[in-house]
Amino acid sequence: MAKTADKAAPSPAPHDDVEPKGGLFGFFLMVIGMFMAILDIQVVASSLPQIQAGISASADEITWVQTAYLVAEVVMIPLSGWLARVMSSRWLFAASSAGFTIMSLACAMAWDTSSMLVFRAMQGFLGGAMIPTVFASIYKLLPPEKRIMGTVVTGLTASVAPALGPTLGGYLTDMFSWHWLFLANVGPGILITILVPIIVDFDRPNWRLVYKIDFIGILLVAGFLGALEFVLDEGARNDWFESRMIVGFSILSAVSGILLIWRETSIEHPVIELRTFGNRNFTIGCILSFVLGMCLIGQTYMLPQFLSHVRGYSSLQVGEVMAVTGTVMFIGAPIAGKIGHTVDPRKILLVGFAIVSCGLYLNSHMTTEVGFDQLVLPQATRGFGLVLNLVTITAVALGTLPRHLVNMGSSLFNVFRNMGGAVGLALINTQWDGRYDRHYWWIVEKMSDTNQLFVSQMQNMTRYFAQFPTIGGTAQEAAFRQLTLQIQQQASIMAWNDVFLLLAAIFILIMPLTFLLAKPRAAVSGGH
Repeated sequence: MAKTADKAAPSPAPHDDVEPKGGLFGFFLMVIGMFMAILDIQVVASSLPQIQAGISASADEITWVQTAYLVAEVVMIPLSGWLARVMSSRWLFAASSAGFTIMSLACAMAWDTSSMLVFRAMQGFLGGAMIPTVFASIYKLLPPEKRIMGTVVTGLTASVAPALGPTLGGYLTDMFSWHWLFLANVGPGILITILVPIIVDFDRPNWRLVYKIDFIGILLVAGFLGALEFVLDEGARNDWFESRMIVGFSILSAVSGILLIWRETSIEHPVIELRTFGNRNFTIGCILSFVLGMCLIGQTYMLPQFLSHVRGYSSLQVGEVMAVTGTVMFIGAPIAGKIGHTVDPRKILLVGFAIVSCGLYLNSHMTTEVGFDQLVLPQATRGFGLVLNLVTITAVALGTLPRHLVNMGSSLFNVFRNMGGAVGLALINTQWDGRYDRHYWWIVEKMSDTNQLFVSQMQNMTRYFAQFPTIGGTAQEAAFRQLTLQIQQQASIMAWNDVFLLLAAIFILIMPLTFLLAKPRAAVSGGH
């Protein structure tokens, strides 16, 4: 398996031959930066109305506060592998952290919609390099016996940060103001920008590559991934291909993607090393990471939406429910690490995907009475399955790559996870809309004079509202409005249940793909 990748790849670059320095302390400093970059994807989610008022944005414009960050970040992530070869990993990380920190301060000082969107896009672009650099550091900075721990920590960070984002953002906004969504990054950002290049070192820069920079490749990466992220994020809001804008960006993405593959496989110094996919375990691992990204991002979107809009939960209550998954992942991480040392990773993945699917299935039976107690088991089940998969997939995908390809492999691996999340959100929104309409009209069709339950309910509600002559309109009209709200609520619950069931089915369908993996001899020890 690893031999295949070695043949397909160029010889190791000499600037990789450095005695690793920094150890666990340096690694954890880098994880802080990764946590901030991932957290900021969702930290504004619960505070968009306050930001909208603060910068005088319209309802359509404010959604771009998230979209601009996502599009810019997904463009930077694949470029980070090449930049790490040019600058070295520690200086790339320091530059990324510094840029992210400066742009966080700029976002807090934004004076209108345009300035906010520019600063937000720059924040995502400059901070995007921290995420894949941390994943690469597992196999280039840590000793073999510590790599499982590193994998657990990064996996936990990648899953907990998005779940924590809306809750933490809501708390900061309630306690202080929306400006603190960004100001909170400044202190930690300055700290890691100064300390990481002093403490951490595991490769040397190769500045000669600057003279061979693939500008066309960079533009094609931006056209392909940037346009694709835009289509996935905005498609559901614009009726997909009914919008000329969505069609135009789809064509741009498709053409850029085809040209990118041709370009990067035909030049001497590509900005993206596609030959990394010559490693079968890496390729399968990326596909599995794509599906896992659908659940990681999807669950942090679906359950808060259900709890806040259907059950009327506050940000704090939503956070308490979402914390169950993170807590179980934290407790289960050492177990996953220990199992990873002794059990065939293919078996772990099969069990992990089955457990995640079970957790999603348990969420597909929610009612109007569902609360924390009823959601503990589904959340805990899904959390344990996720931590098994996160640890194992990372080891399978990156653990068999040659050392000089780990940075590039890490960037591509993270692109797949991020794009899986984007596809998952697009799928969730589209499916929810369709299922909501279907259930709503199915319930409405049952509401007729021949339905004794409907007639009885209307009569009881009409008598109730007749006691309040100041409600506006007749008592029958008030009863009808109330009944309509109940129908909408039931249709919404049924739609969310259907989407959870759909994701559960996807995880079952992807399980056979694990049989295509070869057992990686170096899954624990990492790159060689």
